[in-house]
Order: sequence, then C-alpha cells, then structure tokens
Amino acid sequence: MKPSIPCIALLVLSLSACGERASDPVDPVPGPAADGTALHDDPAAPPPLDQPDVAVPPANAPGTNIPQVVDGVITFEGFGPAGFGADAEQVRMAWGNDLGDAQPSEPGGCYYLIPQPLGSAGYRIAFMVEGDRFSRIDVRNNGYTAPGGGKVGMDRADIDRLYAGRVEASPHKYVDGAQYLRVRDGGAALVFETDADGKVTEWRIGVPPQVDYVEGCS
Repeated sequence: MKPSIPCIALLVLSLSACGERASDPVDPVPGPAADGTALHDDPAAPPPLDQPDVAVPPANAPGTNIPQVVDGVITFEGFGPAGFGADAEQVRMAWGNDLGDAQPSEPGGCYYLIPQPLGSAGYRIAFMVEGDRFSRIDVRNNGYTAPGGGKVGMDRADIDRLYAGRVEASPHKYVDGAQYLRVRDGGAALVFETDADGKVTEWRIGVPPQVDYVEGCS
C-alpha cells in the first residue's frame, strides 16, 4: 500500500527541518582578544594575572634613561608600594627594571639607585638610600607630577598657587636669584628648586634629614 501524499509531504518537511538544525552555526566560546584583553566588559571581573596591583613604571623607554611615566606614583609616603623606610630590594621591585648595582662606599652610607642605562644627560629620576633605608626621590623629568600638582618647568607662581600658604622659600646655595621652595606634609617634605628666573628645574621628596641634603649624597 502506497503512503498518502500528505504523509510524504509531512516526512519531507520533518527531514528538512532536522537538516537546518544540524547546520545551524554554533556560537564560539569567548576567548582572548588580539591584544590579550577579555571579550567582555564585566567591571566585576578580576584583572589578568600578569597585571600589577599598583601602577608603577615598569621600565625605561628602550635604550634611554627616560621612564615610562605614571602620574600619582610618587607620594609623600614613597614610590608606589615602596614607602620611605623600605630597603633597596623593595625599591627595585617597585621600579620593576634595572636600577644599577650601586653600593654605599661604607656600611650604611648614602647612595642612589638610578635607572639604567644612564644617558649623557644624567639621571631623570633617582632613589636615595641611606642607612640601608629608602629615604628620598630626586626628579628632573617633567613627566612626573609631584603630590599636589607641581612639575619641572612650572613657574614660582604656579607652585605658590598649588601649595597656597604652605611654601617655605629660601635662597639657593649655588645659583644667585634661584630658590628652594619647601612644602611639608606630615613627616615628609617636598622641595622644588628653581633657577634665577623662577622656573622649577628639579624637585625632590622624602624624609628629613635626607630630603634637605643640597648636594644629594656628595
């Protein structure tokens, strides 16, 4: 007995539908993007495991002494996770790149950890260690911002505005007309050096007495 036409039509439609379902594309499992970031915007998602907890400059620009600048990493407490009073190894870990192999000339003496290689223009940022403790940061790089907003290249008027009522000015030891502009914050201090025209040429931050050494470790 031959099947009726309606039954054959029903069978054809059923097989056709199964074929369509079998050929439907399967959504791929989300993977990392080309730049290594996750393919979602979930703000609660944890950061990649290779990201540091604290944003600090991981290295210098290739072949130079110019750091990869991160604003806000220098504070009245120290440099990123390395607070004033930390040991040299903690400073090296906070910087995350080569700081040279300097050692004190005598036990507990003063010396600087400086990013390498050191270019012909000298350092742009340096970390003072004395008594085996991190005590000061010296900055000549206009990319770094001091706590409160001060930077290399600003005028004396800018510093007075940013640190209103807190600036203690004194004459520069070696440059006529230049000044030291000192700002205290708790047990630490920030000192801007200006030239004779009132422009900030460098600044340092740290704890006394080291922050007030005019010649650094010399």
